[in-house]
Amino acid sequence: MRVVGFSLVANAVWLDFPVLEALRSILPLCDELVVNVGPSQDGTLELVRSLGDPRLRVIEGSWAPALGGAVLALETERALAACRGDWAIYIQADEVLHESGIPLLRSAMESARGHPRVEGLLVDFVHLYGNTEWQGTGRSWYRREVRVVRPGSDIHSFEEAQGFRAGPSRRKLRARRSGATYYHYGWARPMESLQAKRDVDNTLYYAGAPRRRPLTSRLPWDVGLRPFSGRHPGLMRGWIDSRRGRMSDGFAPRAWDARRFALLVSLGIERLTGWRPFEFTNYVEV
Repeated sequence: MRVVGFSLVANAVWLDFPVLEALRSILPLCDELVVNVGPSQDGTLELVRSLGDPRLRVIEGSWAPALGGAVLALETERALAACRGDWAIYIQADEVLHESGIPLLRSAMESARGHPRVEGLLVDFVHLYGNTEWQGTGRSWYRREVRVVRPGSDIHSFEEAQGFRAGPSRRKLRARRSGATYYHYGWARPMESLQAKRDVDNTLYYAGAPRRRPLTSRLPWDVGLRPFSGRHPGLMRGWIDSRRGRMSDGFAPRAWDARRFALLVSLGIERLTGWRPFEFTNYVEV
């Protein structure tokens, strides 16, 4: 069984993505690792190459900011198109596979390899928010997503590269749970990095208009936040320790509105029954 990892990243130093930890977390599963590095002025290309693994293959491109958020899906697809094997495992620059998931993913890939109906494998997600001591558990956060697909098939990155769809109609993938967990640190980085990401978002999505307001020293509270009581991936311990005092200091208050009340009702139903009403997914479980 041949497995190829793939990812994309730009401005990882400026935005303080744990990209090396992300890539290292999937390397034990990979025969090759393809990383699409976009235009960066901060040494991102050198950072990725410092991984120093012979399995690493870097591809570069100009990317197309005029496409807005769609450029992320396009460049993800370009990385996927460079993969050759039985499975391709995707990871974003702010995601880290917990080491406990390595044998689970390997077993799931072996098990599904001979079943072409299974087009992808799902991983569970832990979303850290504000700092590495809090996690988001409400319906604002997706519980699982496809992160392993069959390369060479008609599978496409969807919208802003959160998940994948299949065929010209972009139907939902047929996917199976793996039991592995990705930890998402996109909202658990130093505040100056999150502000830099907000500036990037304003440029990418709003042509530079300041649609997304500047951040203060605290991120806004959200429905479903609760203390994180698990164990971070071992690869992240040094990264977390070196940034612990620069993350959000608690949470800023947020006004209640109809959406917040709806999120609270949904969270209550989910915690009582295990069912998340009207949950959006990019896949159909098989």
